[in-house]
Amino acid sequence: MREASRWGIDLGLSEDELAFYDALEVNDSAVQVLGDETLKTLAQELVKAICGNVTIDWTEREAVRAKLRVMVKRLLKKYGYPPDKQEKATQTVLQQAETLYKDWAP
Repeated sequence: MREASRWGIDLGLSEDELAFYDALEVNDSAVQVLGDETLKTLAQELVKAICGNVTIDWTEREAVRAKLRVMVKRLLKKYGYPPDKQEKATQTVLQQAETLYKDWAP
């Protein structure tokens, strides 16, 4: 746990950003294609996009979840995430968001 925290500090990521970075990093080909800096930037943008769009009951409202899904897919495409892995990455990111922000609202 301490090592993961240091890794996040070394990358300049918050805990939430590190969680999304780790979710994206699971795909080895994405790490090879994009590299750490791009994954870091992508994780930071995901946190901003998700936090800016969650509502009180976002986990139960399909319209909000659909909007988040589209935003995640656009960000993955923007940063060149491998197309064959985008669907799995989208699901992983949304699961991570639900874990982190289930009871959170702006």
